Amino acid sequence: MLVFAGPGAGKTLGALLAFRSMVREQRLQRFLVFCHRTSIAVQWQRAAERLNLHLRDWPDNNPPNNSPPNNSHAAFNADGLLITYQAARRHRDQLLAELQQWDQATCLAIADEAHHLGVDPEDPDAAAWGHTFLDLTASCRLRLGLTGTPFRADNLAFCAARRVRVFRHGEAAEEIVPDLCVEPHELIAAGDVRPLEFRFQDGWVEHSREGQPDRDVSPLSMEQRESWRSRNLRRAIRLADSSSIGQQVLIKAQRKLMAIRKDHAKAAGLVIARDIDHAAAISRLLREDGNSVDLVHSQDKDASQRLHAFQNGSADWLVSIDMCSEGFDAPRLRVVAYLTTVVTRSRFVQGITRAVRMTPDLAAKEPIPRHASYVFAPADPLLMGYARGWSRAEPYVIRPQAGSDIDDAETQQQWATMSLPLEAVEDGAGAVIRLKTPELPSFLQRRQHLLS
Repeated sequence: MLVFAGPGAGKTLGALLAFRSMVREQRLQRFLVFCHRTSIAVQWQRAAERLNLHLRDWPDNNPPNNSPPNNSHAAFNADGLLITYQAARRHRDQLLAELQQWDQATCLAIADEAHHLGVDPEDPDAAAWGHTFLDLTASCRLRLGLTGTPFRADNLAFCAARRVRVFRHGEAAEEIVPDLCVEPHELIAAGDVRPLEFRFQDGWVEHSREGQPDRDVSPLSMEQRESWRSRNLRRAIRLADSSSIGQQVLIKAQRKLMAIRKDHAKAAGLVIARDIDHAAAISRLLREDGNSVDLVHSQDKDASQRLHAFQNGSADWLVSIDMCSEGFDAPRLRVVAYLTTVVTRSRFVQGITRAVRMTPDLAAKEPIPRHASYVFAPADPLLMGYARGWSRAEPYVIRPQAGSDIDDAETQQQWATMSLPLEAVEDGAGAVIRLKTPELPSFLQRRQHLLS
């Protein structure tokens, strides 16, 4: 069974409530939670504690009474086990043996962010997490997949999802069909999450050929040739000077955060950087402007603790690379600056939706729709396309491996005929392209009109 619901919909708590209900009905006894990051595992622990469920880490890194790690008796004397996909893959045989202590016919297996569990029948090693999950949960009564982005960039299917055969443009394909779907625009209309407004910083990038004086100017927002578009974005996120696109994104994001803090005193911002050096440079710029900054990345041994400290802390900005996307819950985030060359739809949507979450205190004070959060980014055509449709679900169509889409092939051929290489030598910030939030359903518009 697959549940697709936007960030802030309550997937974690809902899954645990469903388990508790099925325990009362004597359908289930225990559960397994698989997740892809230790920082997300912490949030599962907190949710389980709220419901008085005993959820233990596996391997058991904090055994009671000074017992050695991986004490199987201690780990399995619990309602549920919490396992990262990496640990399951690395210790597959050990975990499989220890799971024999449970009656898996009364066990629920939960795949958090199930789209990570790609399955390639022709190349099992290329989708190791997915095949490991299938092996470990083969005898479980129910597999429950949870996802906020039910699609992948590599055309692979994933576990805990039904596939329906469809025909598109005369070609047979498969489509992932969620069993329960709660789209972000529905959550916005209900007031469960914040709407997003986008500010895309446009500009131009100047290209030159080595040894030749002639130069070409390529507008950031209008460039459709892939090699030029990606080169433009790489240039645009550089922090050259205050007139560059990247620095203008940061400057405008800081101004917006200062304005938001007049009403939301603890509001904070998130910058998603390209790599560690880029993140460090961004942090220096923000600190030079008088901001307090937390820099977190995957090579930081204390990353999980630092993320938790930011959630409840007072830092103005969190700068990260890949640690603050899926499952990271910090309702005080109100501004996101997207300054990375990663332009897959899933990474973009997961990154920007860190700023949609509400708290009960804020919900009691704000009208519906809630006050917007803001996303600042270079005016990359792909990112702008994702922004226009971020709040609505699109079907994930898995096309046959043999033969590619005609349009894609034609586009690739067009890109291949370009005269390359060119070097991006200079960029300059221009106008800001604004994308507004989704319109409210008509019945809510009428209600707001009557109330006003």
